[in-house]
Amino acid sequence: MAASELYTKFARVWIPDPEEVWKSAELLKDYKPGDKVLLLHLEEGKDLEYRLDPKTKELPHLRNPDILVGENDLTALSYLHEPAVLHNLRVRFIDSKLIYTYCGIVLVAINPYEQLPIYGEDIINAYSGQNMGDMDPHIFAVAEEAYKQMARDERNQSIIVSGESGAGKTVSAKYAMRYFATVSGSASEANVEEKVLASNPIMESIGNAKTTRNDNSSRFGKYIEIGFDKRYRIIGANMRTYLLEKSRVVFQAEEERNYHIFYQLCASAKLPEFKMLRLGDANNFHYTKQGGSPVIEGVDDAKEMAHTRQACTLLGISESYQMGIFRILAGILHLGNVGFTSRDSDSCTIPPKHEPLSIFCDLMGVDYEEMSHWLCHRKLATATETYIKPISKLQATNARDALAKHIYAKLFNWIVDHVNQALHSAVKQHSFIGVLDIYGFETFEINSFEQFCINYANEKLQQQFNMHVFKLEQEEYMKEQIPWTLIDFYDNQPCINLIESKMGILDLLDEECKMPKGSDDTWAQKLYNTHLNKCALFEKPRLSNKAFIIQHFADKVEYQCEGFLEKNKDTVFEEQIKVLKSSKFKMLPELFQDDEKAISPTSATSSGRTSLSRTPVKPTKGRPGQMAKEHKKTVGHQFRNSLHLLMETLNATTPHYVRCIKPNDFKFPFTFDEKRAVQQLRACGVLETIRISAAGFPSRWTYQEFFSRYRVLMKQKDVLGDRKQTCKNVLEKLILDKDKYQFGKTKIFFRAGQVAYLEKLRADKLRAACIRIQKTIRGWLLRKKYLRMQRAAITVQRYVRGYQARCYAKFLRRTKAATIIQKNWRMYVVRKKYKIRRAATIALQSYLRGYLARNRYHKILREHKAVIIQKWVRGWLARTHYRRTLEAIIYLQCCFRRMMAKRELKKLKIEARSVERYKKLHIGMENKIMQLQRKVDEQNKDYKCLMEKLTSLEGAYSSETEKLRSDLERLQLSEEEAKVATGRVLSLQEEIAKLRKDLEQTQSEKKSIEERADRYKQETEQLVSNLKEENSLLKQEKEVLNHRIVEQAKEMTETMEKKLVEETKQLELDLNDERLRYQNLLNEFSRLEERYDDLKEEMTLMVNVPKPGHKRTDSTHSSNESEYTFSSEMAEMEDIPSRAEEPSEKKVPLDMSLFLKLQKRVTELEQEKQVMQDELDRREEQVLRSKAKEEERPQLRGAELEYESLKRQELESENKKLKNELNELRKALSEKSAPEVTAPGAPAYRVLMEQLTSVSEELDVRKEEVLILRSQLVSQKEAIQPKDDKNTMTDATILLEDVQKMKDKGEIAQAYIGLKETNRSSAMDCHELNEDGELWLAYEGLKQANRLLESQLQSQKRSHENEAEALRGEIQSLKEENNRQQQLLAQNLQLPPEARIEASLQHEITRLTNENLDLMEQLEKQDKTVRKLKKQLKVFAKKIGELEVGQMENISPGQIIDEPIRPVNIPRKEKDFQGMLEYKKEDEQKLVKNLILELKPRGVAVNLIPGLPAYILFMCVRHADYLNDDQKVRSLLTSTINSIKKVLKKRGDDFETVSFWLSNTCRFLHCLKQYSGEEGFMKHNTSRQNEHCLTNFDLAEYRQVLSDLAIQIYQQLVRVLENILQPMIVSGMLEHETIQGVSGVKPTGLRKRTSSIADEGTYTLDSILRQLNSFHSVMCQHGMDPELIKQVAKQMFYIVGAVTLNNLLLRKDMCSWSKGMQIRYNVSQLEEWLRDKNLMNSGAKETLEPLIQAAQLLQVKKKTDDDAEAICSMCNALTTAQIVKVLNLYTPVNEFEERVSVSFIRTIQVRLRDRKDSPQLLMDAKHIFPVTFPFNPSSLALETIQIPASLGLGFIARV
Repeated sequence: MAASELYTKFARVWIPDPEEVWKSAELLKDYKPGDKVLLLHLEEGKDLEYRLDPKTKELPHLRNPDILVGENDLTALSYLHEPAVLHNLRVRFIDSKLIYTYCGIVLVAINPYEQLPIYGEDIINAYSGQNMGDMDPHIFAVAEEAYKQMARDERNQSIIVSGESGAGKTVSAKYAMRYFATVSGSASEANVEEKVLASNPIMESIGNAKTTRNDNSSRFGKYIEIGFDKRYRIIGANMRTYLLEKSRVVFQAEEERNYHIFYQLCASAKLPEFKMLRLGDANNFHYTKQGGSPVIEGVDDAKEMAHTRQACTLLGISESYQMGIFRILAGILHLGNVGFTSRDSDSCTIPPKHEPLSIFCDLMGVDYEEMSHWLCHRKLATATETYIKPISKLQATNARDALAKHIYAKLFNWIVDHVNQALHSAVKQHSFIGVLDIYGFETFEINSFEQFCINYANEKLQQQFNMHVFKLEQEEYMKEQIPWTLIDFYDNQPCINLIESKMGILDLLDEECKMPKGSDDTWAQKLYNTHLNKCALFEKPRLSNKAFIIQHFADKVEYQCEGFLEKNKDTVFEEQIKVLKSSKFKMLPELFQDDEKAISPTSATSSGRTSLSRTPVKPTKGRPGQMAKEHKKTVGHQFRNSLHLLMETLNATTPHYVRCIKPNDFKFPFTFDEKRAVQQLRACGVLETIRISAAGFPSRWTYQEFFSRYRVLMKQKDVLGDRKQTCKNVLEKLILDKDKYQFGKTKIFFRAGQVAYLEKLRADKLRAACIRIQKTIRGWLLRKKYLRMQRAAITVQRYVRGYQARCYAKFLRRTKAATIIQKNWRMYVVRKKYKIRRAATIALQSYLRGYLARNRYHKILREHKAVIIQKWVRGWLARTHYRRTLEAIIYLQCCFRRMMAKRELKKLKIEARSVERYKKLHIGMENKIMQLQRKVDEQNKDYKCLMEKLTSLEGAYSSETEKLRSDLERLQLSEEEAKVATGRVLSLQEEIAKLRKDLEQTQSEKKSIEERADRYKQETEQLVSNLKEENSLLKQEKEVLNHRIVEQAKEMTETMEKKLVEETKQLELDLNDERLRYQNLLNEFSRLEERYDDLKEEMTLMVNVPKPGHKRTDSTHSSNESEYTFSSEMAEMEDIPSRAEEPSEKKVPLDMSLFLKLQKRVTELEQEKQVMQDELDRREEQVLRSKAKEEERPQLRGAELEYESLKRQELESENKKLKNELNELRKALSEKSAPEVTAPGAPAYRVLMEQLTSVSEELDVRKEEVLILRSQLVSQKEAIQPKDDKNTMTDATILLEDVQKMKDKGEIAQAYIGLKETNRSSAMDCHELNEDGELWLAYEGLKQANRLLESQLQSQKRSHENEAEALRGEIQSLKEENNRQQQLLAQNLQLPPEARIEASLQHEITRLTNENLDLMEQLEKQDKTVRKLKKQLKVFAKKIGELEVGQMENISPGQIIDEPIRPVNIPRKEKDFQGMLEYKKEDEQKLVKNLILELKPRGVAVNLIPGLPAYILFMCVRHADYLNDDQKVRSLLTSTINSIKKVLKKRGDDFETVSFWLSNTCRFLHCLKQYSGEEGFMKHNTSRQNEHCLTNFDLAEYRQVLSDLAIQIYQQLVRVLENILQPMIVSGMLEHETIQGVSGVKPTGLRKRTSSIADEGTYTLDSILRQLNSFHSVMCQHGMDPELIKQVAKQMFYIVGAVTLNNLLLRKDMCSWSKGMQIRYNVSQLEEWLRDKNLMNSGAKETLEPLIQAAQLLQVKKKTDDDAEAICSMCNALTTAQIVKVLNLYTPVNEFEERVSVSFIRTIQVRLRDRKDSPQLLMDAKHIFPVTFPFNPSSLALETIQIPASLGLGFIARV
């Protein structure tokens, strides 16, 4: 689509801003072609009209979607331009606290000015072996990429670190070197990697200084080549330096310092060894006090001096040389304090015995007079004579400073040379990685010669960088077969030509330096004449004739010509140098030995200031001086040559770029200044990289990634089987302009902005789908809720209305009846009262009204007169006030109404366009109607109330009238009675007066009594109330005290319990710590022991054979090549000479050698497959035979009888042999022995008699066995007689199954030979055999043997037929496989050679791997089945034997025929075995060899009892203990331990071997404990086992040794399983999508990450689970203790959790909501595995808690304070650093997710501020939990253990 179509409403753009460089704004309306103005809305809320440039009509840059902000790689941005780059860097730096960002092939590093915990060894281990795109950007990722490419491509590498002063170049270079030193290790014991790192403190002290921009600024450039051998281990290093800033030695600007070493010396001046230097405070020396800032905050110069001296010692610089260096440096400081006094304008002198000069001469070992003379004079030479001339004070000061600079430069070069000598290796260097730490582009207010050289070097580096970027782009397009169009990029070759070409700036400068009277002014004029107006890049300032301007690639720079010639010549007086060369101080002349060569670019040529500086004093030798002058090289010439050499070196390597950015000039941590950042981005070439990328196709997707991301934009009919064609069809529909994208072989290339357009389409589609889903679901939910509420409301209303209606009807009936009654009664009463009152009222009214009328008349008359007066006064006042008020009111009303009208008009206009207005009007009308209705109801109520009041008032009035009338009548009667009683009243009044007096007196007494009573009562009540209150208070206090006592008891109990638990936990932690420390020490001891053994082996082998080690390979090939590398060291030893014999000229391509290796491995895998297939067939046949045996069991009777007869014959023949041997022995004794030998007391006689008695006992045993056998045989024969003889003959073939019970074919053959010998002997001794009837038995045995051979022949025939049939089927399958291979080969022939080999090998390896896995699974299943059947057979045999013993006598002959007959058990009278094994002393090595060294764990684990080697060894130890042979016990135990160590050293990377010997070592340890005789270990023993305890020796010491050995084996087991699991964890737990479709693929940049879409080579979660199953099954087969298996499971899960979490913390792309869901699902699968294996109580689940909490943290809400509180309480297993890191890395995959705000992260940090946890970011994946070996006694009886013949231990005997 056209770019202008993206400028729609709400689209966001970037516009230039003078303060913030770029500002974000939002379009308020769509842009249409031809518009000259864009209406924008800024983020701060302002609206802006942005005018487009009428000439270019260039639209502002579009802003990337929020989902792309914060990407690891800037090239992943859809819109590639300056504001996008700046914004992405700012967001990563400020919000996410990420200082590293990729920009294509460049790593952009922003200096945080803060120590970050991202450079530890755990981070190095995390990045080691990883692909560069798989981890977050880091300097370690660049170093790892360089290291891998060096190993993979066999090509030297270089890391170019550049940037401004203070940007962090030196630190980045230091970390890169630390990475190489940590990862690779050294090839010798000289610790070269430590020396490489030790060079940093030395070079920083003599080459770094404090500037206004940086506290540790490198004032020189350096290129360090780190050398590696063929195994890619560090063997040495070499350093080249460039352009040391010598002027800093004598001058420092304000707030700056001299080189660190001077201040370190002054800080250490009080040390005893430095007293001779006569130093003091730095402010006492002219060369260290000019900057006024002698101290750096946070830096201790004395400690730094100690580090410098320690580094010098490590690099081999002796103490004498170190003191010599410090003497020279102190001499420079004292030289700076030398002062001059002027004698006249042309001469000066030094005061006599000048202290600074005398100290300088003492330290330097030179003559005071001579040095003071040549400091004030110089020697001039002409063609005919020489003469000495005094110099002025200024010239002398300059000469002094030049001498100081020259000495320091020479000392600097001397130290660099000695560092290189210390880092040099005698081993031939195979490859190297160079680290270039060089100054970036510089521009100041005053730029001189140093800035000119620096910018010249940056021009060269920028040109090399541009060409490399251009080349990579071209290679990518050609690889993908994209049409290549020439991209225009900035070429700075014209600028370089201006500087270095013939008649260039440097050439003219050198020419001017050769001129006798050359000056800066004449050189400037030559520059103007040569380049002004001829070269567009050269300009002249308007207001200066001593400066020039060069247009560099980054910016225009104005250089001041003053000082150029002086700095370029770098002159120093030769006479002063000669004085120094004549020094008695031996080290000083060494500095000037190479004075005439001047090779190093930092060295300054010791010459005079004129061309005659080296002319000798005699005039006859002037020519050689002139020749020396001609060969002298200027600083510019030297720098140009060294720069060319550097460029040649870089061009011969593969470069890796690190661009350091300084975020602000004030060194504030995490503060981003956009202006400064843009300047540096332009200067370092990052924006040029962006421009080159944006000019082509910057966005690149693989077809599978594109399909996965934009599947939502496709319809079902668009999805085809071919992903490539599907993507093509969809893109043609979505993007009509075909120039906006291109289809490559494996990727789709998009132009800038197209991915953003596709993202917009995808987001719109998803948003529409979400809205549709939400609309439907919300409508359905609300409709359902509404219907439910409606039904409920209708039901409630029905019942309520019915009840109300019934109540209302009843009320109406009652009201109507009451009303009728009340109406009639009230009417009667009221009418009567009314008549009475009316008459009285009329009479009263007539009188009253007359009186009132007269009064009113008089009042009205007075008021009328007053009103007339007031009327005229008030009228005048009112008219006056009214006029004034009216005018004011009218004016105010006009203003207010105008304002209100405007407001109303505006509001009406706004409301007119909104629907809300109608809603409000409607709401207002409803409110008014409701108010009116309410008013009507209130008025009705008031009316009713008034009517009721009126009726009540009428009734009251009538009753009052009637009452007044009755009172009137009563008063008339009482008036008459009063007249009569008046007389009586007077008499009574006197009596009343007396009575009143008495009453008053009585009342007063009564009052006094009552007052006293009340007072007493109140006092009593008060007392009672006080007592009650006190009682209640006491009760309350009692309750409170009781409650407190109970609470205190509880608290004390709880605190005691808590303290007990805490102390227990603390003791457990301390115990684990001690155990861990002990096991770590043990591990270190074993490592040192192995190292000692290796050294011993190396001493015995050839001297020149290099030590084997691990060869690192590229991560993309490591998984394949690791299968083909030999695991044992001896195999590597044998392989090395063969590789050394190969001719050096032969250069085989890497792919061919890989092909041959893989081909060899394929054949080996096929052979292994065949072996497994044969083993599987054999097992299946065994199973089939066992089933057939169960089916044909009833037919075994005759064969078993024949077998028993054969056994009887064998016993009888053995008996006969014993008789013959006895006779022969007797004859020999009687005939050949001398009388003295055969005497009863002779030793030989005793030996023979012992043998005779033993043979006799054996003969008796054999006789008893024969008799028992005969009796049983007769009884069986009688039982079998009724059966037909044919069955007996046919059943004889079944004997084969019993014969096969013998252990091997050798036993069968031996039995048959013995039978034949018996037959032969029976033929010769017929008469003897016939005596016992044995001839018939021999004949019968021979017949049975013939039948046995016939049955064997038939079975072999059947087996051969089966094998032939199987071979035919295999031939057919091979034919099909051959056809398929031919088809595959035909397809591969169409591919290029490299792809052909890779595809064929990948296919073959995958096929064979899958087949091997299937066969292994089948084999395991068959093994389990066989073991199960064997167990069942044993159980059934035991049951049948028990039944036969009890039922044999009661069974009839017919029943015997129908039931199988068991083989005859012969109760032999053997010896009672004591569970001991006897061996000879000379057979000890054979025992150890067969039982340990050559034992194969797989065969033992499958076929024998677990721990059999341990039992055998212990039984041998028991016998040695029984014999009380101390030497034999110790020898056997020592040999056992050493042999186990040897086996583990040889096959230590095989899990089965390590697991097998861990199990056997633990079993051996348990046996030593169980049979030690200690009561604690004998609790679970049987009485028989207690009898087997050791009697003579206490082996507790060896138990400790064995325990240590078990710990070492356990740690080795953990390392083996860690190496196996490590490649699977990240891929299976993080990258693979276990739940398909949850994780979306985001646009990626140049650094492609590992795809989450699984292919044939990637590991999945199922791979991890299969591997865990394999580990568990192997450990169970070996009989490992269950508790030990739990500890191994815990360790495995810890490794899985730690590696997964560490990678999550280092990968921004993995920190998303969907990835959290994937992780939680994967963890649940691991927990399910634990449940299946009954390992949930092993503590393994708890080790995954940090990973689980990290996954939950990715999924929880992260907005409010409540969310922060929930996160803090939830993530208790994560550290604060890990929580903050996850929140910073959280990245939305879709636009519907929101980023975590910075304020929320700060809230989390504040809440977690008091948490005390480790500041370490990553978990220690190498941590091994301390292991314990709980005592596990065995129930197996030692006397029952049988030794299989397969072990080859026939030389030991059971005792």
